[in-house]
Amino acid sequence: MEFIQEEEPEIKKPIIIAAMQDMGNVGSIVINFINKSLKSKPFRTAKVSFPTYVVDNGGHIDLPNESWEYKYTDDLIIFGGGNGQPQDNNELNLLCKDVMDVAEKYSAKFIYTLGGFHTNRVLKNIPKTYVTTTSLELRKQMEKLELDMTPQKSLITGFNGLILGFAKKYGIQGIGMYGELNQPDVPQYRAAISIIKTIEKLTYRKLGNTEELEMLAQEIDQKFRN
Repeated sequence: MEFIQEEEPEIKKPIIIAAMQDMGNVGSIVINFINKSLKSKPFRTAKVSFPTYVVDNGGHIDLPNESWEYKYTDDLIIFGGGNGQPQDNNELNLLCKDVMDVAEKYSAKFIYTLGGFHTNRVLKNIPKTYVTTTSLELRKQMEKLELDMTPQKSLITGFNGLILGFAKKYGIQGIGMYGELNQPDVPQYRAAISIIKTIEKLTYRKLGNTEELEMLAQEIDQKFRN
């Protein structure tokens, strides 16, 4: 991995929201929405040193753009979004470690991550967001807020799970939020909306109007009806 520092933002004790593309594109949808809504500014870029695949366009190939930005606004650092995440375990670990190094550098007080939660439950356009935490004490605080905790023991793979393990190892409090979805291969805008509202509840701040995401969800509904 290569890490390029483009600016030194003047931020202290921020909350970090970090997520990458996953099931239903939920991680990317939320990160891209927050960046657009809050007009965040880039200050650091993470790039894969060597590609792990190429894109065949039918007779000629392109190299993938495997890079992800750190952005900031006020007391927030937002990382990730974009397309994909490292396919190599070593690079994935290096990326998680870099997020922790950034967290320590700016004395981050909290890390949120997020993604999709595959379920067979009929959602009726109102998916829940399930929450898991880096400690039993933090779990109890979430229960007092009447949030839905992850319902059973399971493995959370990829960046959107592993980053919580790094947070715990580094002694930084972390919360994972995972929005319900039925179809992992289709962009899940309502799962993203559910997560955005959960973040707003936890941070006591408005992240933006989600009407456009709801319209995109309706377009996908229409496509499947046809």
